Amino acid sequence: MLAAKSMDIRDNFKDWCDKISMGETVIISRPHNENIYMINEAEYNALQKAKRNAEYMAKLHESAENHKRGDTISFTIEELKEMENEDWKPTEKILDFEKKHGIQRNGEL
Repeated sequence: MLAAKSMDIRDNFKDWCDKISMGETVIISRPHNENIYMINEAEYNALQKAKRNAEYMAKLHESAENHKRGDTISFTIEELKEMENEDWKPTEKILDFEKKHGIQRNGEL
């Protein structure tokens, strides 16, 4: 990891870009600790992938916790197909789930 002042980067931008493209990370120091990091595209993509993976894992964890608490509802394929009909009405299973979780339907509880 290299550190530089913004004036150095400005004066030798191509040289710094070459170093970064070869895998170096550069910290550009700025007043009030408002520093900037310059990284190459591969490193940026790796960071973005790690961020997406962490967000996905958090969602999986939340889903598992919801399941443990019983805060989920399951349907059979047949029930899902019935829900596609325009004249479908909520079943007792759905109404019970909504009531348990305080979900309002059409302004009702």
